[in-house]
Amino acid sequence: MEKTVHKVAGYKTKSSKGKKGIVDPAIRDQLIQEYGQKIKYMAYRLSYRLQPDIDIDDLISAGIIGLMDAMDKYDPAKETLFKTYAEFRIRGAMLDEIRAMDWIPRSVKEKAGLLYRTIGQLEKRLGRPPTEEEIAGELKMTIPEYQDFLAQAHASAMISIEDLGVNRDNDRDVLECIGEPEKRDPLTLLLSKDTRHILTKAIENLPEKERKVVSLYYYNELTMKEIGKILDVTESRVSQLHTQAMFRLKGRLQERNG
Repeated sequence: MEKTVHKVAGYKTKSSKGKKGIVDPAIRDQLIQEYGQKIKYMAYRLSYRLQPDIDIDDLISAGIIGLMDAMDKYDPAKETLFKTYAEFRIRGAMLDEIRAMDWIPRSVKEKAGLLYRTIGQLEKRLGRPPTEEEIAGELKMTIPEYQDFLAQAHASAMISIEDLGVNRDNDRDVLECIGEPEKRDPLTLLLSKDTRHILTKAIENLPEKERKVVSLYYYNELTMKEIGKILDVTESRVSQLHTQAMFRLKGRLQERNG
């Protein structure tokens, strides 16, 4: 059977034509060791956006399963870098684990849904992104009440491919998919050109501080604390701005999907 030589994470590996997966035990062991720190980093980064009672070890375990899945299903013939494909599978496995926990209270989910709709309605009515004061007023909340709600609801603002109507098996954090055009890879095509345009436009239309938070957090991969120093605001304020930006974007996406 014809053999093809490919490079995976700096290693040469042979695969039969038409076959998928990394089968060399030595390379698999080396990849598990090399991706250990990356998996921990991704788990801590995700958990920071969630409630403190989320078990980091469960996310790390899910990430390792995602890596194993990537090694079994990787297809070099598609010319996608293994690093890209592995991170895609690792993140997807962690998100599946988070969904399986189903720990977000129903009351928070219901309020979050109301907030998505409220922001969408206000944008239509005003022709621009509504301010915090306008959103709080529409919800009949004071600013402190609204900001407290944002602190409680930040986890429910996570955005996934599922919100864009893409097959759930390919879940991926949307904002991680629309980076700089020259850095896009074949997996980015899971998002249609129309969807990428809508989401990119929605990010461009965010209020300045929220847009900066999104850019610094997702594209520059800074922590909330680091972003706070740059914007000269508290870490909790950065978290509020991040959550509000996610609600605005998710509201826009839900509006698109009817």
